[in-house]
Order: sequence, then structure tokens, then C-alpha cells
Amino acid sequence: MIPHVKSLGLVDYEATWQAMQRFTAARTADTRDEIWLLQHPPTYTQGQAGKPEHLLNPTAIPVVKIDRGGQITYHGPGQIVMYLLLDLRRWKINVRELVRLMEQSVIALLADHGVAAQGSDDAPGVYVDSAKIAALGLKIRNGCCYHGLSFNVDMDLAPFANINPCGYQGLRVTQCIELGITTPLEELQGELVRHFVHGLQAHVVT
Repeated sequence: MIPHVKSLGLVDYEATWQAMQRFTAARTADTRDEIWLLQHPPTYTQGQAGKPEHLLNPTAIPVVKIDRGGQITYHGPGQIVMYLLLDLRRWKINVRELVRLMEQSVIALLADHGVAAQGSDDAPGVYVDSAKIAALGLKIRNGCCYHGLSFNVDMDLAPFANINPCGYQGLRVTQCIELGITTPLEELQGELVRHFVHGLQAHVVT
């Protein structure tokens, strides 16, 4: 059974994070997997092992310390966030394979629009000419995951200048609009989830 896809619009970060935790805690072997597509108001999130020095310039934007892996990143309107609430055993996939599948979903979407992108063994995410366009982070609990990926479409990138994105000093970030992709965000959401679900199904078959 393919995951149930929910489009939630622009939603508060902390409330959504708590909803993911509740969903995962209440799961049973029969719970249908879900994919949540949404945007967040301006928010910095700091991963479990995140170092506070990666916030270079504190601002009025809140910093939320959360339970995913990774360092600090930024979420804001104009960025697609795709949260994956999956039972990894159901899909016979491990965390490394899931991370690669997430990256490949973005890479395939960008390729459809004539943009060459790649992942990185050293720093999970998707890059176009060494500038990051998608960030990844997951939490695994009892064989199930939550959190997911963020994909920059048409947003204010200025807040990234206040952090070392994902813990990397001087890391450039980019977005679809800068690469000549003007497809509406809602259409790109659909393309992204189609690539991801296709990859997930193909993984089970192979």
C-alpha cells in the first residue's frame, strides 16, 4: 500500500514536529505510512547533536532544538518540506538507502527541468554546482522514521547567512528560481512525491 499523501499548507514547526512524534508513537504494524507536504514560517532547527556555534548571528527567527540528526538549517515560506512517516521494515529499506532515495528524488526532479544535481557522501543533501538546494534529516524510532527533507524553491535565502548551513562554514545555498525553474511550488510538490514513491516501490521490488 503506497503512503497516504497529505498537503498541509503553511504550518507551525513545533506543532507539526509534535504531531509527527505522536503519530509515530501511536503506530501499529497496520498503520498506513504517510507523507506530509508543507511549508513552515521562518524557523531555524538544530539537530540532536547540533552545536550552538553554528548559529552565527541570533535574530528574531526562533531556534527550535529537535530530535533529528544533523546540525542547523533554516525553514521558511517558499521551501517544500516533505516529511516521511514510514515503517522502514515494510519497505525493506535501511537508513542509508532511504537517504539516497530522498536525494535521488530531488536529483530526478531537477533533471526533469534540465538542471544537473548530485548528492554527497560527506554531507547528505542535494547540490547544484556545490550549492545546496535540499537538506535531509531523519529520526528513527522502533523501526519507523519521521522528519524528512527540505527543498528550496522560491524563498528568501537571506536567513541562511546567519548560520553555517548543516554545520558547514561558507556553504552556499541555492533554489529553483535561481536555476530558471519557475514551475509553481504546488506542482513541484507533486513531482517530488511521485519520484519518491516510485523509488520506494522500485526498492521493494528489487
